Amino acid sequence: MVLLSEFQNNPELRVHVILLRGRIEQDFVFEQNGVTFHVLKANPKARLATFFWLDTFKIRAACRSIKPDVVHAWGSEKGASLIAARLRYPYVMTIQGLFAWYKERMKLPAYDRFVEVVERMSLRCAPVVTTESNFAVKFLRDRYPQLTIHQAEHAPNQAFHQLTRRPQTKPLRFIAVGGIGHRKGTDLILSALERLGADVDFTMTFITNPNAHYVAMLQQQVSPTTWQRIEFKYHLLPPEVAKELETATLLLMPTRADTSPNAVKEAVVAGLPVVAAAVGGIPDYVIPDQNGLLFPVGDLEAFVRALKQACNHPLFSRGQVNQDTWAKERDYLSPALMAKKFFAAYQAALAKGR
Repeated sequence: MVLLSEFQNNPELRVHVILLRGRIEQDFVFEQNGVTFHVLKANPKARLATFFWLDTFKIRAACRSIKPDVVHAWGSEKGASLIAARLRYPYVMTIQGLFAWYKERMKLPAYDRFVEVVERMSLRCAPVVTTESNFAVKFLRDRYPQLTIHQAEHAPNQAFHQLTRRPQTKPLRFIAVGGIGHRKGTDLILSALERLGADVDFTMTFITNPNAHYVAMLQQQVSPTTWQRIEFKYHLLPPEVAKELETATLLLMPTRADTSPNAVKEAVVAGLPVVAAAVGGIPDYVIPDQNGLLFPVGDLEAFVRALKQACNHPLFSRGQVNQDTWAKERDYLSPALMAKKFFAAYQAALAKGR
């Protein structure tokens, strides 16, 4: 949506967005702010059963009327990159998660293993690929030297650029944004909070999606005293998440595998200090002792030390960051720069297509 908002201001682009939805009665088309949306009825079960060929036929039919110069395949998770390769138009493939890397680091659930296969097939034939962090660029170049890769950071919503920080310090307010689970290091957060105990006065907010079974498991990991300091908030839209960041003191991100987590970038542009694992693309955004602290991935003891250090840091303990670093990262993660880089990727794909 951030990229779409920027493209609406570009007179050189006429944007069409194709969406597949199961809970509609029939296909329909509408226009909003100069962008045409094509909403196509699709059966989610048939998506996997036909290896995305049914989706391909529907999107191919829509493209006959659109006559696109360039197709943008946003991710492999729902087959977009594989479908784009079948349409026979110049196209750009955008990497969101890097499932080949996830597979090297941990056991993937069944659907993610399927997506890793789709990702691998797509990368073998993609003419132009965009990805976010320096880490992801190097990973792809090492394994697919034939790729034309454009680094284009996915900018946070404008709400995170525009919020006014009012950090809470008594008690310190820790926050985590995103999925909960082993890969995200939720268990490390609970263990670290238990270690802090009575030494630090804090509250902890998880902004995530409902998972009652996993939350019940988490409750068994900590004492009732620690659990009373924890709250969960669900189904928040970006402006609502930004509102939560206004009063937070620290963002906690002990993820075990992430290429370019949105939550970290949102905190960075908001001026919220981050305590995070030094994994994937996170070191691109978190500069030690400037806007946060990093620790070795999966190391609970190091995480606890970093958290204690942040709670006693002259800036981070007050929910503040170095102002020069903040300004630099906001420019790097701006929607305008994002749009400029994606537009360059489109031009590269169009040149290759010709």
